Amino acid sequence: MRIGAISLGCDKNRVDTEKMLARLVEGGHTVVSDAEEADALIVNTCAFIDKAKEESIDEVLWAVECKKTAKVKYVVVTGCLSQRYVDELKAEFPEVDAFLGIAAYDEILNVLKEIDGKNRVSRTECKDAFYGKRVLTTPYHYAYLKIAEGCNNHCTYCAIPSIRGKYRSEKTEDLLREAKTLSDDGVRELILVAQDVTRYGIDFDGKPHLTELVKELEKLDFDLIRLLYLEPEMVDDALIEFIATEPKVAKYMDIPFQHIDSGVLKRMNRHTDERYTRELIKKVKAAGITLRTTFICGFPGESEEAFEKLRDFIKCAEIDYAGFFAYSREEGTPADRLDGHLPEEIKQARADELTRLQTEIMCERNKSVIGKRVRVLYDGIDYEKQAFVGRTSVQAPEIDNTVYFTSDSEALIGNFYEVEIVGTDGVDLLGVVIQ
Repeated sequence: MRIGAISLGCDKNRVDTEKMLARLVEGGHTVVSDAEEADALIVNTCAFIDKAKEESIDEVLWAVECKKTAKVKYVVVTGCLSQRYVDELKAEFPEVDAFLGIAAYDEILNVLKEIDGKNRVSRTECKDAFYGKRVLTTPYHYAYLKIAEGCNNHCTYCAIPSIRGKYRSEKTEDLLREAKTLSDDGVRELILVAQDVTRYGIDFDGKPHLTELVKELEKLDFDLIRLLYLEPEMVDDALIEFIATEPKVAKYMDIPFQHIDSGVLKRMNRHTDERYTRELIKKVKAAGITLRTTFICGFPGESEEAFEKLRDFIKCAEIDYAGFFAYSREEGTPADRLDGHLPEEIKQARADELTRLQTEIMCERNKSVIGKRVRVLYDGIDYEKQAFVGRTSVQAPEIDNTVYFTSDSEALIGNFYEVEIVGTDGVDLLGVVIQ
C-alpha cells in the first residue's frame, strides 16, 4: 500500500511516527508525501491538552473526508487520543478502520492486513517493543532520539502518566545502535527527548544515567547533542557543569518551571518552590547556558497576587525563551477536582499577556546581538523572505526564534556557516554569511 502519515503533538510522538513508518517500509509498503494520494492514511494523535485534542479530532475528520473525495481507502488513528479514548472514538468515527494505542506500533503491519480484509480493529495494549529503524520526517541533518517513555512525576494537571504509563528508560545499548544509524546517515544534531530526560536510567538501579548516555553518544559523529525537558528538581550543580563544559552538548537547557508562586507549585505537585527556582536560574545563567522554560497560566486557585508575582518574575528573570499556556482542565487528573477553577477567558488573557511581555523582552535583547558573529546550522529556505533559515546552537528547531541569512555563494542545507547578525525582524535575527 501507499501510506500517508500525519504526526501531531510533541517530538516524542514524531519519533513514534517515524518508527511506525519504518516498520511499514520494511513490510513492503511505500510512504508518500501527499496524503490524499495514499491508500491508507495514518493520523498519529495527541491528547495532552484540549487544543491538542481538538487538532487531533480535526485531522481525523479530514482523513475520513479523504475516504470520500480522494484515493484513500483506509484510515488508521494511533497515539495518545486512541489510547485514552478508544471506545468513544470507535463510536464517534465508524469510518475509521483501525485504532492503535501508544505502544502497539508493532501491530501496524498486521492491522493493515486485517483492515484490507474488511475487518475493523483496535489495539491499545502496551507492548513496549523497541524498534531502532526510522523514516526521518525532519530535515536529514537533525533528528530526535526518544530515550524514555512515560512519567512518574504525577503533576496534578497532567494526564500523561495515565496515558503513557510509568517511566521506562530505553536500554542504553539499543539507543546507541539507533544513534549510530542516525549518525551514519548524516545527522549532525541529535536532540534527546523524553517526558523527563533527567531521570533517564533511574528505573535501572535507582540512579539517573543521563550523563553516562550522553558521553557515549558524544563518541559518535554528531556535531551537537541537545537535551530537552529537564525537570527542575533533577537539575543539580553536576548536571549544569556537565552541560556547560561538554564539547558536543548544546549550552541550552529546557527546564519547565510551570510557575513561580510556591503555593501554585504545591497545588501542581511540582517538586520545587519559588526560592529553588530563582536560585536554579542564577546557576544556569552564571554557567553561560541559554534557558528555555514553560509556564501554566490560570491554574486552579491562581490568585491575582500569584499571577502578578509570575508577571513580575518574567520581567526580571532574564529567561531567554518561554512558552505560556492557559491551564487545560483534563478529566481524571487531580487538578480537575481542585476548587478555584478560573473562567477560560481569564486563563487565556493571562497567557496572552505574558506572551506579549516575553516577546518584548526578546525583541529588546536581540538588539545586543547586532554586529556579532554566530555559527548557524542551515535548516532550509524561506522563499517569501528570500533568505536561508538557520539556528545557532542555542536555538532548538521549531520552538525558538531563527536566523534568516543571505549568502553571496551557494549554501548547502545541513552545513554550518559563520553569520554576522546585521538586524532583527521581531524575535528573529537577520544575518549575512561571512565569506
